[in-house]
Amino acid sequence: MHYPHKQKIGVLLVNLGSPKEPTAGAVRRYLRQFLSDKRVVELPRWLWWLVLNGIVLVVRPKKSAEAYRKIWMEQHGSPLIYHTQQQAEALHESLNDVLENDVVVDYAMRYGEPSMASAVERLCERGVDKLLVLPMYPQYSATTTASIVDEMGRILSRMRNQPEVRYIKDYFDHEPYIAAMAAHIREHWQTHGQSECLLLSFHGLPQRCINKGDPYREQCEITARLLADELLLEDQQWQLVFQSRFGAEEWLQPYLDKTLERMGGEGVNSVDVFCPGFASDCLETLEEIAIQGQESFSESGGGHLQYIPALNARDRHVEALVELCERHLGGWGAYLPDDRGNPISRLFNRVVGGE
Repeated sequence: MHYPHKQKIGVLLVNLGSPKEPTAGAVRRYLRQFLSDKRVVELPRWLWWLVLNGIVLVVRPKKSAEAYRKIWMEQHGSPLIYHTQQQAEALHESLNDVLENDVVVDYAMRYGEPSMASAVERLCERGVDKLLVLPMYPQYSATTTASIVDEMGRILSRMRNQPEVRYIKDYFDHEPYIAAMAAHIREHWQTHGQSECLLLSFHGLPQRCINKGDPYREQCEITARLLADELLLEDQQWQLVFQSRFGAEEWLQPYLDKTLERMGGEGVNSVDVFCPGFASDCLETLEEIAIQGQESFSESGGGHLQYIPALNARDRHVEALVELCERHLGGWGAYLPDDRGNPISRLFNRVVGGE
């Protein structure tokens, strides 16, 4: 009698990406790939090609390289890549402790290296035939998560023997994720003290994206409210803001920089900033907020800005990711925990697993 082989499951963490090194040349190559994505910039191709190649890639790489140098890690390089790698390694260990199966966890960047294509190739070489893709964006946007799905489709289109693939679309209201953030913020306050106001800062998005149906703003608002409620904050103790806008068009408001300038002008002495949409620390948190944000706040008359680091590979974050993966892996393979009660699953486990 023939029994199916015991299938191997893979989990792929995908984050945005980073230049290989903090130089103008490396940043230019990274930005060219990033800003050429039709999901990221939804302008007519001919018009954007002129702007990108005639202005952006001429002016921005040198300035961005200087910013990257401020946050580059001497031993580990890019903070984003380092923290994502640490998350993947911790998740691999934790998932294999929880699930009675050989689960392989790897990581990739949507832009730059390590590429998604190289990660998929590595996973398939290790025998993975069921793949769960986890974009490290808690809140869904067509500019981020959908781009990962698009790229995975292109990768699969070139494969003869494709793995079965699932995607985690978002986890903006995932209870363990909210609880992990709240615990992390409370611990930070216990050590460093709590400021007058907590700003919950999310990456910005052009308002026209929301007008076209992108659910991003609504999901950010839900995440912020759930986190504020978990922290037992009154409405006047926190505020939702958006950062990292680019160009002259209207982006999601209120803007972080304008909010810091206003608060400084009003004489606010201290402010905390935490970013619930960033799974890992990166340029936008370590340089834009912790450095530029402090300068803007101080120059406007404010006092001390305290940036609360991202969850990165902290234990509670990894535990939340384990629970998230378990939820999406449920029923995928007869030997996963939530299938143990199924008679066919028990028979399969006895025959294949030697029970």
